[in-house]
Order: sequence, then C-alpha cells, then structure tokens
Amino acid sequence: MSNIASAFSTGKAFIPFITCGDPDLETTAAVVRAAVDNGASLVELGIPFSDPTAEGPVIQGANIRALTGGVTTDKVFDLVRDLRQDVTVPMVFMTYANVVFSYGAERFISTCRDIGIDGLILPDLPYEEKEEFLPLCREYGVDLISLIAPTSENRIAMIAKEAEGFIYLVSSLGVTGVRSEIKTDLESIVKVIRENTSVPCAIGFGISTPEQAAKMSSISDGAIVGSAIIKILEKYGKDAAPYVGEYVKSMVEAI
Repeated sequence: MSNIASAFSTGKAFIPFITCGDPDLETTAAVVRAAVDNGASLVELGIPFSDPTAEGPVIQGANIRALTGGVTTDKVFDLVRDLRQDVTVPMVFMTYANVVFSYGAERFISTCRDIGIDGLILPDLPYEEKEEFLPLCREYGVDLISLIAPTSENRIAMIAKEAEGFIYLVSSLGVTGVRSEIKTDLESIVKVIRENTSVPCAIGFGISTPEQAAKMSSISDGAIVGSAIIKILEKYGKDAAPYVGEYVKSMVEAI
C-alpha cells in the first residue's frame, strides 16, 4: 500500500493545495503545518511554473509571486526536507512536465523519493504520454497521479484501471478557480471509476465552501481545494497560517 492510501484510510480526505513560495517559503512551511494540525489528510504542494496552463488567475498569481520571489525547484526540495522533520501526512507535488524535464526526470523523481514526496501530479501530461515518467516513478516509488476530467468520457475506465495513489477527478471544464456551483454529472464518472479500480478518488477544481466540500466528498473519497486557500494567502500574506488553519478545520469538519 502506498503511503497515499493512508490519507484515505480513516474516512474522507481533505487535501489543500498550496503554491510553494507564495509569498515566501517560510510562510509556505507555516501554512502546511497549520493545515496538517487542523486535519488535512494529504498536502498538494505546487512547484511554481511560468506558464501554469491548468490554473485560473488566482493560482497563476501565486505562481508569479513565488517566481518573482526567487523560488526554485531546489529551494522547494529544501522546504520539503524541513517539513518532513515533523509532517507525517502524505505530500505530493503538483507541477508541469517541463519543470521535471528541465531539472532532469530521473534526478527530479529520485529526489522526490529521497525527501519524502509520495506522488506527482502533472496536469499537462496526457495519459497517452505518461510512459515518459511512469517507469522512473515506479523505480523510485513515487505515485504518478492520474487526472480524470469530464471530457475523459470513454477513457475513464482505461485511466482508472492503471491509476496509482489516488485519482484526481476534475469537477468542471476549464481552469482552477472558485465556482459558485458545480454542474458536472460527477456521480456517473465516479461510478465508472469505482467499477475499474479500488484506488481512491478525490474531486478538485472549483470547491471553496464547506457545503461544496461536503457534497463532493459524499460522492467521492475526498475534496481538493486550492484557489480558496491561495486567496487567504493573498489577503493575509505572511500572517496567513492561522487563517488557513481555521479554513482547513471548517472544511475537514464539513466532510
């Protein structure tokens, strides 16, 4: 059982997404610890990238602030080494294929294993091209997390059958961001996933309120929230950690 499975072993998982280095890496470390202290089951850490195609304006802004502040992949690795001194919940990176390529795929993925990163989410990596990274991920014990979108249709079963760690089910078309309502027929997608794998499935994109989190986790194994957390960071900056902690607590209680 991969370490990621432990995040889903005691009930519904709440998964916060945090862009590393927004507004600085010290704040990121404090925010991750506040989220975990308040019940986050797994943490998604974004490695900033100059062209984050899956992201809406809120997370794009976080990427720009982090990069302007001088955040590099090596500095993010150091951040994780620091977090792993006391943070035991699973942690995964979310970034883009180019970040891994430019660093050197084997060097990147072997470092993930060495520092205690459990999985890797690459939203711009098509299912058909995952062999670029999958053998290295398997060699170093890092789960390559599959994404399933409403447009996946006849590929849902195929992707689910080969999924590792957990499945990131994208709630709606378009980019990340807060949505007032989520209209996709997610129940039918989850049904196909469940028929093809026992790997847990968490829903992300557009979730911001406890009510949405409760609804999404009622049909899946957990909820992923990014933009709503980044907005708190945007508002409170270096003082954001306790506010993020309060927000995470409200979401954990809801699900």
